[in-house]
Amino acid sequence: MKNTVSTLLKQKQSGDRITMLTAYDYTTAKIIDECGVNSILIGDSLGMVMLGYENTLPVTMEDMIHHTAAVARGAQNAFIVADMPFMSYQVSVQDAVINAGRLIKEGNANAVKLEGGAEVCEQIKAIVKASIPVVAHLGLTPQSVNAFGGFKVQGKSLENARRLIADAVKIQEAGACMVVLEGIPAKLADIITSKLTIPTIGIGAGKGCDGQVLVYQDMLGLTSGHIAKFVKQFANVGDVMRQGITDYINETKAGTFPAPEHTYAIDDEVIAQLIKEENE
Repeated sequence: MKNTVSTLLKQKQSGDRITMLTAYDYTTAKIIDECGVNSILIGDSLGMVMLGYENTLPVTMEDMIHHTAAVARGAQNAFIVADMPFMSYQVSVQDAVINAGRLIKEGNANAVKLEGGAEVCEQIKAIVKASIPVVAHLGLTPQSVNAFGGFKVQGKSLENARRLIADAVKIQEAGACMVVLEGIPAKLADIITSKLTIPTIGIGAGKGCDGQVLVYQDMLGLTSGHIAKFVKQFANVGDVMRQGITDYINETKAGTFPAPEHTYAIDDEVIAQLIKEENE
């Protein structure tokens, strides 16, 4: 059954935890969708995990549309959420609506996601007025990495905690259908979740949220280097890939691949005739 804004809201109301994972291509989206995940996020994290950028800031609308469309072709049942990249909604409300519309029309997304609290409420209102569902994003918002001075936990002081609670209420009033809470203390996320009627999706925000999201490369062990504290590796697919690729290299060099079962046969008489003709 197709996941929608309504079904996700019912999950919050019934206490059924919402599952969300990122995906950026057709093949991965198809696998994740077949497993029964409720929602797939095409995050601007693709700038880092797919395109090799240092952060999410260089990602363009064309990048997001390209990857969102690929994911949408692979996922039949998941609720497809596409990130609005840096500077696609901050400059003006008009820009925000136009770019959100492109992600729906060209990317075939079911909803768009943007970062920020009170400062983006006008954009949220306008996008929702255009009949486009909006997922908000509070806490550690990666597009604000320069303003934050790095990827740092948010909401630890009384002032900042109050601001995040107020922002959560404001974005709900503006019409957001869901909110991602990233990199905030678990007890603060509990308070926000209890105050909202819309679902909260946590990433580094504890288990009290209505659902969870992870970058699939992180949770499957495909990334290297620093791994965030909130990431759990549920499998080490990276090691499996490395072993498979190494075995392929070794067998190709040894001449054991391709084996007879990997090749196509031809009648010996045909080959004999070809050889005869070549020798004439």
